[in-house]
Amino acid sequence: QVQLVESGGGLVQAGGSLRLSCVASGSTGNINTIGWYRQAPGKQRELVASISSGRSTNYADSVKGRFTISGLNAKNTVYLQMNSLKPEDSAVYYCNANTYVMNYWGQGTQVTVSS
Repeated sequence: QVQLVESGGGLVQAGGSLRLSCVASGSTGNINTIGWYRQAPGKQRELVASISSGRSTNYADSVKGRFTISGLNAKNTVYLQMNSLKPEDSAVYYCNANTYVMNYWGQGTQVTVSS
């Protein structure tokens, strides 16, 4: 079992920045990839960024150059640095941990970007 706790969401003006944190606990040695997903009202949940145990990263086209994912170190914490935020980035952001057999989700943290 893996438990995930997100933090760092909030209200920010367009052009501002936020840093989200995801702390993993439990059987973290089995984690292959941790990703950040987001879901806006009426929309499907989408992958924002991910980082593998080998430190490979992947980004959605819509956030490339603005967001940076880092971490998955010995502290089992993954960060999502979000710069140049836009109103369309507003959503609930979820942390996901993937092992080879299971997916785990955090409870989500709200990000609201005002125009």
